[in-house]
Amino acid sequence: MFKFMSPLHYVSAGLMASIICASAMAEPSEHRKLAPVVERAVAFLATTQAEDGSYSSHAGTGITSLIATSLMRHGRSPADPLVAKSLAFLEQQLRKNGGIYQQGSRYRNYETCLAILCFQKANRDGKYDDLLARAEAFVKGLQWDEQEGHDPASTSYGGAGYGKHQRPDLSNTNYLVDALKSLGRGPEDPAIRRALVFISRCQNLETEHNDTKFAATNPDGGFYYTIAAGGSSQAGETASGGLRSYGSMTYAGLKSMIYAGVSADDPRVKSAFQWVQKHYTLQENPGMGSSGLYYYLHTFAKALEATGEDEVVDDQGVRHNWRQELIDELAARQQKDGSWLNRNERWLEGDPNLVTGYALLTLSYCRSKK
Repeated sequence: MFKFMSPLHYVSAGLMASIICASAMAEPSEHRKLAPVVERAVAFLATTQAEDGSYSSHAGTGITSLIATSLMRHGRSPADPLVAKSLAFLEQQLRKNGGIYQQGSRYRNYETCLAILCFQKANRDGKYDDLLARAEAFVKGLQWDEQEGHDPASTSYGGAGYGKHQRPDLSNTNYLVDALKSLGRGPEDPAIRRALVFISRCQNLETEHNDTKFAATNPDGGFYYTIAAGGSSQAGETASGGLRSYGSMTYAGLKSMIYAGVSADDPRVKSAFQWVQKHYTLQENPGMGSSGLYYYLHTFAKALEATGEDEVVDDQGVRHNWRQELIDELAARQQKDGSWLNRNERWLEGDPNLVTGYALLTLSYCRSKK
């Protein structure tokens, strides 16, 4: 089981020097395979960027933030023409309340959190410090807590959401935790502590942190969409009335718990990782089939990087180098023009800009740290 500790902690200075010399002579094979895939994707995105720097702006600002972030994670600087144009577009979406979203958007948390990730990655010499501080205050203000009349006993407490009523859900709360972590906020941050309350209640596991009515009904350790407003799962219900766990939310829950400081030996993390081992696949979003496949692959990669594990041993004892397998899978799925596309259009994955952004972000976590 993973320990969240770098193995280099135990390496002597002499051995470290040997490792550095060896790495200089032999680039990891996955890196060599990665480069042409990324290059084709970037070439595709250069042809689909709008004149104002946006991507698929009819769907809001999120896709632009996601793509600009992915480009920077693959080495493009904030001054790169593709990135700079997108940053300029996003700066124009800054609202007086500190949010970064299109006027009239119902997805204010989602869009602002993605913009925070983007501007934090682009921040040089404090250029975006003020913008980021205002955006942080905005998303923290959206979180469901005492200010909205919800104390810790409420199943909405600690969550973030979107839509007309802003009902909190695990997907939005996962984005909130991602954004705060990028800003350097850790387990002691009050907003992250509140988020952990909500996240723990979206897990199919009865613990001292989760005594909700679904906790013991389907205790497989996975996660579902939301406990709020009566609870619901995009994967539906079990025959006994439980809420089905599914892949993208389980990886989102696992990652968010790690970011919130939950240890590897905590029952919540152990059970989530066991669910991962049982349902390991890159062919589908477990429990959802092809729905949200590329969102799933992104959360898969980011969560496994957070665990510090280079391999996943599935419940059949098969060892998986998840980085190499992801590179191979995405290389096989890439279209001739360099893009990716999900034939299942649910959750906007019929948009090649969004899906290509997801794929590039996923690949950015496939660079071995060794």
